[in-house]
Amino acid sequence: MSGVSAGVHTGGCQCGAVRFRVEGELGTASICHCRMCQKAFGSLYAPLVGIRAPAKLIWTRGEPKRFQSSNHVARGFCPECGTPLTYEAPGDVGIAIGAFDNPEGIAPVIQYGVEGKLPFTDEMAAIPERRTEQDVETAVFLDTIVSNQHPDHDTETWPAN
Repeated sequence: MSGVSAGVHTGGCQCGAVRFRVEGELGTASICHCRMCQKAFGSLYAPLVGIRAPAKLIWTRGEPKRFQSSNHVARGFCPECGTPLTYEAPGDVGIAIGAFDNPEGIAPVIQYGVEGKLPFTDEMAAIPERRTEQDVETAVFLDTIVSNQHPDHDTETWPAN
């Protein structure tokens, strides 16, 4: 299982209080279906990519707050906005794929914890799709949204807005 190409990969939380840089090749990208990951991400599963030596993870703004979710694993999240950021076990750090500025190049290659997989996740590709602009019932509401989300790149200051 090869990682994502070497180089510099940046990312951060939704509000921008925590930003990071990974220097080097990313490790294995995965999805974990275990119940602990479902709860940590507040989602159906946790998409993560490993960071292993010689790659270096550097916190460039702030640092996650951590919750010790088990005797071996801590979960890092932004103390300001709550964005899930890390899975940290002895000798193993995973970063949330969605927290990267360019997540489209980090495709999962394996699924873990499948005993906890929610049965409908295998059927998700068959669920009808609709683009945001096609949702005419909420068009007026959508037109009034002003995003406070941090941009997908580093900024000199925080908050960036």
